[in-house]
Amino acid sequence: MYEEHFIDTNGIRLHTIVAGPENGKPVVLLHGFPEFWYGWRHQIEPLAKAGYRVIVPDQRGYNLSEKPNGVKQYRIDLLAQDIVGLLDSLRYPEVALVGHDWGGVVAWQVATDYPERLSQLVILDAPHQDSMQRALLHHPSQLVRSWYIYMFQLPWVAEHLFYPRFANFDAAKPGSFTAKDIACYREAWAQPGAVHATINWYRAAFRAIFRPTVGTSAPIQVPTLILWGEADWALSPWLARDSAAHCTQSTLRFFPGVGHWLQHDKPQEVTQAILDFLMGV
Repeated sequence: MYEEHFIDTNGIRLHTIVAGPENGKPVVLLHGFPEFWYGWRHQIEPLAKAGYRVIVPDQRGYNLSEKPNGVKQYRIDLLAQDIVGLLDSLRYPEVALVGHDWGGVVAWQVATDYPERLSQLVILDAPHQDSMQRALLHHPSQLVRSWYIYMFQLPWVAEHLFYPRFANFDAAKPGSFTAKDIACYREAWAQPGAVHATINWYRAAFRAIFRPTVGTSAPIQVPTLILWGEADWALSPWLARDSAAHCTQSTLRFFPGVGHWLQHDKPQEVTQAILDFLMGV
């Protein structure tokens, strides 16, 4: 039931999966690290069956999308521009935007820089950029949780030693990722240049941590739903609450006993929460 496209945006080409009726309200799903469009496999079909036009790109550097060289090519402003350019190519003036992990970080940036392009915003386990910067600079407990960010700064070591260990989804609930799922992910990671490119997202972000703009972002005006696994090992629940405080219209929902892989561990509940929010229930 999926359509497959390669869409030009912001000087690169993104591999994109599309599903649902052509006249349906557009919903864009943004995956995080170390995933690709397949990370939304549990949500695509229900959203499409509910009448939405579902657009799911492989973000730059991932799977079959282009992988430009250089750390600077993975700055957050460029990643947000990729999504806006995607909307332009598809001729959507406004969409609902859903993001998990790094996809959520990009979604926050789109909502900050291009609020007029969004009707609604849904965030899964991804902190607002100002909240994350404050946490890394002033909250030692989050600094400990984020140890892997520093590991990712090491050339060669991150690509050849750390990445294979980090990308095994051991923190998910048993059964959330099947052997078939892992095989699909490994195929995506094996695309030429993919490992290096995806780690460059972390390297570009690390270089921006100490910029003197923490706390200067304008409030998020878009109606926002934040879904958060309360047992997320990488991101403190404090980040969820602080991120919600950056929004003028926000709803925050915690999932007790659930970790970072929220839409995999609780696919039906997460899908229903997204649908209820999109439908205004």
